[in-house]
Amino acid sequence: MHERGTTKLIAAALLAGALLAGCGADSSDSGGNASQAEPAVGRADAPAAEEGTAGQGKAEADSAGANTTAEAPDLRVDQRSIIYTGSITVRVDNVTTAAAQATGIASAAGGFVGSDERQSGSGADTANLTLRIPAAEFSSVVDQLSKLGVEETRGINTEDVTEEVVDLDARISVQKARVESGKKLLAQANSLDDLVMLEREVATREADLASLEAKKRRLSDLTSLSTITVVLLDPDATSAAPDDEPPGFLAGLSGGWDALKASLAVLATVLGALLPWLIALGIPAAVAVYLIRRYRRRQLPPPAESN
Repeated sequence: MHERGTTKLIAAALLAGALLAGCGADSSDSGGNASQAEPAVGRADAPAAEEGTAGQGKAEADSAGANTTAEAPDLRVDQRSIIYTGSITVRVDNVTTAAAQATGIASAAGGFVGSDERQSGSGADTANLTLRIPAAEFSSVVDQLSKLGVEETRGINTEDVTEEVVDLDARISVQKARVESGKKLLAQANSLDDLVMLEREVATREADLASLEAKKRRLSDLTSLSTITVVLLDPDATSAAPDDEPPGFLAGLSGGWDALKASLAVLATVLGALLPWLIALGIPAAVAVYLIRRYRRRQLPPPAESN
C-alpha cells in the first residue's frame, strides 16, 4: 500500500511538471508571436505614412507652383511698358547738312530713319524726318536734335501699355494651351465628322493665337523703339504755327474771299476739262443741225400767190 501510494505521488508530480512545461511553452510561443507581430504592424504602417507624406509634399508643391503661376507681374517703373513719341521743330542754317546730322544721331543711338521728306525751292528748304530710336536713348536724342539749330517747338507724349502687355501675355498662354488640347483631340478623332469639326476648331484657335501674337509684336515694336518727328526749317522758311489773328469782320471777309477764289478756281478747272469735249462734239452737232434745217426748208412747198 505504501509503495502504491508512493507511485501515485510520483506520477502526480510528473503530470504536474508536464503541465507546467506545456503552459510555459505556450506562453513563450505567444510572447514570441506577439513580438514578431508588432514589427509587422510597424512595417505595414510605414508605407502608408510615407505615402501620406509624399502626397502632402506633392500637394504643397502643386500649391507652390500655383502660387508661382498666379504671382503678380513686376510693375515697377523701370519694368513698365511705355510708348514714347515726340516731335521737334528746329530752324537751321542749312537743311541738307542738318538732315544728315540728324540721321547720324539716330544711327549712333542704334536707331534708323523711318521716313525722309524734303522740299526745296522758292528760296525756302524744309525737311521732315521720322526717326525710330531705342526707348532708352529717347531723351538724349531729343536733346541732341535741339542743338542742330534754334529750337522752335517741342512735344513729347508717353503712353503706358503695361496692362495691355500683361493681358496679351496671359491670353497668349491660354490660347496656346487651347491649341495644344485641340491638336490632342484631333489625333484621337475616330470619325470623319469629328475630324472635320476638330480641324476647323484647331484652325480657328491657331488664327486667334496668331492675331494675339501679332498684337504683342506691334506693342513690343512701339515700346522698344520710340518715334521722333523732326522738322527742319531754313532761315527763310515759314513756320507751320497757326495764325493768331482774332476773328472778326475782316477775318470773315478774308475767309469769304478765299472761298470765292477757290470756287472760281474749281469752276475754271471744270470748264477747262469740258472745253475739248465741247469743241469735239459741239461743232459737228451744230453743222448737223444746220444741214437738217436747210434740207427741211427745201422740202417745204413754195407759198401760194395771192390774187
